[in-house]
Amino acid sequence: MLTWLDQRTGIVTATKDFLTEDVPGGASYWYAFGSATVFAMILQIATGIFLCFYYAPSTATAWESTKYLIEKVPAGHFVLSLHYWGASAMIAFMAMHLLQVLLWGAYKKPRELQWIVGVLLFIITLVLGLTGYLLPWDLNALLASRVAINISGNAPILGPAVLSFLQDGSGIGTLTINRFFGIHVWLMPALLVLLVGAHLAIFRWNGPAGPPIDEAPKLKPGRFWPDQMFMDTVVSFAMFVIIVALATFSPVPLDDKADPNNAQFVPYPAWYFLALYALLDIVGGFPPALVQTATLVATIVGPTLLIVLLIALPFIDRNPSRRLSRRPWVLGLTGVTMAGAIFFSWFGQNNVVQQQLAHNLIGPNAAQAAVTKSSGETGPVGTTGSVGSSAGAGAPAPAAGGGAAAAAGGGGANVYSTNCSGCHGAAGAGQPGVFPPLAGNDMVSGDKVAVIKVLLNGLNNQKIDVKGTAYQGVMPAWKGQLTNKQIADVITYIRTSWGNKGTPVTEAEVAAQAK
Repeated sequence: MLTWLDQRTGIVTATKDFLTEDVPGGASYWYAFGSATVFAMILQIATGIFLCFYYAPSTATAWESTKYLIEKVPAGHFVLSLHYWGASAMIAFMAMHLLQVLLWGAYKKPRELQWIVGVLLFIITLVLGLTGYLLPWDLNALLASRVAINISGNAPILGPAVLSFLQDGSGIGTLTINRFFGIHVWLMPALLVLLVGAHLAIFRWNGPAGPPIDEAPKLKPGRFWPDQMFMDTVVSFAMFVIIVALATFSPVPLDDKADPNNAQFVPYPAWYFLALYALLDIVGGFPPALVQTATLVATIVGPTLLIVLLIALPFIDRNPSRRLSRRPWVLGLTGVTMAGAIFFSWFGQNNVVQQQLAHNLIGPNAAQAAVTKSSGETGPVGTTGSVGSSAGAGAPAPAAGGGAAAAAGGGGANVYSTNCSGCHGAAGAGQPGVFPPLAGNDMVSGDKVAVIKVLLNGLNNQKIDVKGTAYQGVMPAWKGQLTNKQIADVITYIRTSWGNKGTPVTEAEVAAQAK
């Protein structure tokens, strides 16, 4: 039977040639990262197919179908968790494989195309992670994805078109979920499988590069089977065991259903995007005149230049030597980039944790906050026990010398810290392209009646322009959630803080507009 099959397809001969291929320098665990990445991809495809049987992509059904999968489908939560942790494993191992190839100089002639395809595969894998993040349609999915969508909209030339395609002019909703679902389930997997096939075909043509040394005759060859196959299997199995353990003991959470009017939830981005979110937070604290340009550089120009540099690396580094000691500038840039990625990821993680602590989403007060929320109360606004109820507990301090802000007392600062800072930042800097800054904002300092109406009635996808940056205005209506005095206090606070020169707002003025 095998002879008959081989005569007509050549598959048996090709398999024998593959298994008996010499591995320069012998088998090594360094070569196992690529195989483990392919194994993770297969796991993602298998679990993803299972999830598609139950998932319904729309704002009315996405969260509900995910909840049903978790609570009602046998092993549904486990499979979803395998998919969740498998995504992280695939990205981590692909990054390690890319780094190993970079350090060993395996991108050099004649492996330029092999390297370029590998870089494209890494980008596609990140896009898969990004598009999959929105699909559960819980609070974290919505708010974290909103940041990414607005970042893409800031891109010059194509940005507005991309933003229009993803939101269709009506904000993040069913069309967005459907398009993310199509990209995640059809487009990106098709490109992934196609490029993996091309990558393996080019690899088979060029053969393994071997260790980063120049004296090829001194390398001791070894066979792929059984030595390298054993090492690949060990690494892939160890990765699978870790994924299973994480899926069992740390299953993927599902937050409350997505609500664009929720102003207190602090999204936690995937670890592989933490550095980008950290840069957004940092540039948000720049002087208002620099924020837009700094945001463009940090989120669009910088990552694009890094991708271009990686793709062009084989043609820039034309030194034929692969020895580490003879490529100092490549290793130096790699070290600086890795150090920066680690630092900004740590900074982003720390920032998210601090914001979640401030909003009692985690920490010692989280349980009481959850009880308060479930009882239907509006939360600890300006009350003792809230994070912002005392100086030094995270509440933004009133502007020095700002008599009106001081008159609003701790009340305005506390209301702001508890209900507004999650989106607009502790110092009113906002998030560029996502939540508008309040600091140095002429609209905030201007017509007080207009500001009062915005807080009372909220914003529902109204387009607003702040300092030359367009925002899709989304804000909850605080009428009925805050008292008229609390609304007056917080408006007075923001109109007289951070360089704003507006006049105070009284409780009577709010009451007049609330009728």
